[in-house]
Amino acid sequence: MAQKQQMLQFVHTDQQMPDKREPALRRRDFDEIYARFADDQAATQASRCSQCGVPFCQVHCPVSNNIPDWLKLTAEGRLEEAYEVSQATNNFPEICGRICPQDRLCEGNCTIEQSTHGTVTIGAVEKYITDTAWERGWVKPAAPVRERSQSVGIIGAGPAGLAAADQLRRKGYQVHVYDRYDRVGGLLIYGIPGFKLEKEVVERRAKLLADAGVVFHLGFEVGRHATLGQLRVQHDAILIATGVYKARELEGPGSGVDGIVPALDYLTASNRTGLGDTVVDFENGRLNAKGKNVVVIGGGDTAMDCVRTAIRQGAKSVKCLYRRNRANMPGSQREVAHAEEEGVEFVWQAAPDAFLGDRQVTGVRAHRMHMGVADASGRQTPQPIEGSAFTLEADLVIKALGFDPEPLPTLFGEPGLKVSRWGTVMADPRTLMTNLEGVFAAGDIVRGASLVVWGIRDGRDAAAGIHNYIAARAATAPLAAE
Repeated sequence: MAQKQQMLQFVHTDQQMPDKREPALRRRDFDEIYARFADDQAATQASRCSQCGVPFCQVHCPVSNNIPDWLKLTAEGRLEEAYEVSQATNNFPEICGRICPQDRLCEGNCTIEQSTHGTVTIGAVEKYITDTAWERGWVKPAAPVRERSQSVGIIGAGPAGLAAADQLRRKGYQVHVYDRYDRVGGLLIYGIPGFKLEKEVVERRAKLLADAGVVFHLGFEVGRHATLGQLRVQHDAILIATGVYKARELEGPGSGVDGIVPALDYLTASNRTGLGDTVVDFENGRLNAKGKNVVVIGGGDTAMDCVRTAIRQGAKSVKCLYRRNRANMPGSQREVAHAEEEGVEFVWQAAPDAFLGDRQVTGVRAHRMHMGVADASGRQTPQPIEGSAFTLEADLVIKALGFDPEPLPTLFGEPGLKVSRWGTVMADPRTLMTNLEGVFAAGDIVRGASLVVWGIRDGRDAAAGIHNYIAARAATAPLAAE
C-alpha cells in the first residue's frame, strides 16, 4: 500500500466528490481513473511481475491478454511495443483498464497476490500504456490491406458490436453499425458512470472507428426503420449485438408508487446530464438523488454504480439492500469497498416486502434473511427469517436487479429467430451463427448480462465466424454459377 501511495499523482476531475474522503480513498483513487503514472512509475509497478511459469493472470482474462509480456515491455520502458501487444488481443484496452473487475480476473489471480505480497496493478498499467499511446499518436485508424466488396450489418454499438466492427473493418469489409441511441457506445456511454469511465474515452474510440470507414446509423430502430429480414437483404451477413436492457421487475405491495425507478433509467439520466443533455426527469428531481434518502436494491456492479452515483449527486443517505451476504455478492468486491469508503451503508441479508407511501414512496419494508443450503451453482439460497421485519426510510428507490433480453423476434419483425427460454438469442457456440442463414449473434444477447470484456471477446469471435462464413460462400460462388 505504501508503495502504491508513493507512486500516485492525483488528478481529480470529479468535483462533486466530498472532501472528507482523505486517506482511506487513496487506494480507490489509485485503482480508478485518478491515478496517473509517469513512465518510471509504470515501469516500477510492471517490474513486480514475477514472469511466473503459469501466467494465471492471462488464463483468467476473457480476451487472453498477453499480460506478462506487456508488463515486461513496460518495465523495460518500451511502451509503444507494450501497447501493440496489449491491443493485439483487446480492441479497447484503455476501457478494460478502467472498468474490468480485475480483482475477480487478472489481479485476483496474480501469483504475487496469492503469495500475499500485493497484486501487480495490471489494470492501472494497462490504462496507462494505452492512454500514453493515444497521447503520443500511436493509435491509428485501421488501414485494411485491401478493400472487400462484401458488407456486414451490425445491430448494436456496444462493446460486442464495436469489437466486431473493428475486427471486420481491419479485414476490409464494409461495416455498417445500427443503433437506436444517439451516441456510439451503448452501456459504455449511458450505463457506466463517468467517474469510472470518462465519456471522451468512448467517444474517441467511436471517432477512430468512423475514421477507419465504419458507418454508423444512429437513432435507427430495427423493426421500425427496417426489419431484420430487410437488413439481411442489404448485407452479406448480420450480427445481432444488442445487449440486454429489459429491467427485472420488483413485485410487492406499493411497487407502483412514484419514486421507484429502474437502475438504467437512473444511470442514463445522470450520464446524459453529464454529457450536456437536458433531461427533464433529472431536472424535476425524479431521477436525481440530491437531498434524498436513497435505497438501492441489488448486489451487482450496476447497484454499485447507482449507490456511488447517488453519493456524488448529494444524497442525504444511501443504503444498499441485498438479500445475500457479502461473500455471495455477484459484483466486484473492490466496488463494494469503494462504496463503503464513500459512505454507502450496506444492509446485508435483507429483502423488500413492500413499499410505503400513498403516491410517493416514503419507505421500504423489508425482512431479514439467513443463508440456507447451497443451490446447484454452489451459492447458498437465502431464506426469510420469521418476525424480522423492519423499515428503511426512502424518498428514492432504485431497482438494480439485473437485466433480461427484450423480445427480439417480435421487435425485429423476425418470428423465426430462435431464442432460449430466457429470451437470449440462440447461436452456434463455434460459429456464433443463429438458426437464420448469415445472421450471427454475440455478447449479452447470447450469454445474458455479463462483463464488458466478455462482450469484446464475443465480438471478436463473431467477427471471425462472419469472416469464415463470407469467405466460404465466396469460394463456392463460382461453382454455384457453373
